[in-house]
Formats: sequence, structure tokens, C-alpha cells
Amino acid sequence: MENIVVGITGASGVVYAQRLLQVLSKMDISLYVSISDAALKVIHHELGIDLPCEKPNFEAFLGRSASNITYYNNSNISATIAGSQFPVKAMVIVPCSMNTLCSIACGIASNLIQRVANVTIKERRKLIMVPRETPLSSIHLESMLKLSSAGTCILPAMPGFYHNPGTIADQVDFVVAKILDMLGIKHSLIPIWQGENDDAK
Repeated sequence: MENIVVGITGASGVVYAQRLLQVLSKMDISLYVSISDAALKVIHHELGIDLPCEKPNFEAFLGRSASNITYYNNSNISATIAGSQFPVKAMVIVPCSMNTLCSIACGIASNLIQRVANVTIKERRKLIMVPRETPLSSIHLESMLKLSSAGTCILPAMPGFYHNPGTIADQVDFVVAKILDMLGIKHSLIPIWQGENDDAK
């Protein structure tokens, strides 16, 4: 069973994390989740869900029970997942706040999410960051370039329209589908783009 770490930080767009976990929790994957204090506030504001930081109720967050999720408090920098020998396939930070992104770009590891991200980078494992911020400053862009140069996938929460979305949920699924694509996980969240037939003779 593969291990995937999901970090949820204090940017708008926590629905992306919620949907990603809903999808991954149905698969044969071990999920290790950590949520920043700021993210807990955003979850309350955007989703109307109160999650205690010590022991979040993932059934309330996901709308159903999930037995393959292990939670670690973001202040627990000595957690098992922070060790370089822990076999992690990939880490996803979704949504990724600019504070988190810029901190990791500078090598800062003051909490568990930042620490695991730093370990993921140095061990040359897959790290996917999903920032949701606009406009972007030069500092943000330079930090993204630094992380991209180090092998990180910068996957901004930029929903597309070519799949003809009809609901907000369709737009959320577009971004989550992109994350799953980068993880190499098959899905059916959005139609596969087939291109246009060239009937010209």
C-alpha cells in the first residue's frame, strides 16, 4: 500500500483538500494528514466545519468515515512521517498558503508540514504544491521558481473550462483531477480531452 502525505494550510480553497481526501480515501492508499492552525480557521469559515486540532473528525470533514487516514498535529515535528526513511510516495500541500510556500522555498521547517516538505525535496520524492493566490508578487514567483527548479510540482488552483463545467463541484474536480494526474492515479473526475477531429480533405 502506497503512502501519501497531505498537508492542508491556511489559504482559501480548502474544498480542494476536502475533495482530494474524499477521492483518495476510497483507494488502497495510506493517507497521512496534517492541518495547520490557519487551515482549521479557513475550514470553519469556508465549509462551516469545526475541526479540533488535536483530533479532527474526518467523518465530518469528508461526509463519511475513512479508515485509511492517519492524522498528525502540525506542531508534532518529530512525527513518523518527518523521517527520511519513512516510505512516502508523494506529498501534496493543498491548498498551499504563500507563507508555507515561501518558507519551504527558504528551507524553513518550523512545523510538521514544512518539515515533511523539506524531507520530500531532499529525498527527491514527489512534492505537489497547490497555491491559491492572486495576484502574485515577485517574491511569490521567485519562490515558485526556486521550488520548481528543485523538482517540486507547482500546480496552481486554476480551474479550466474546456470540460464545460456546470457547477462549482465540477470546477473543484478539475483541479483535483490535475493533482491525481501528477500522482499517477487513474480517475474519472473529468472527461479525457480527445481533441477535435480534422475532417478536412
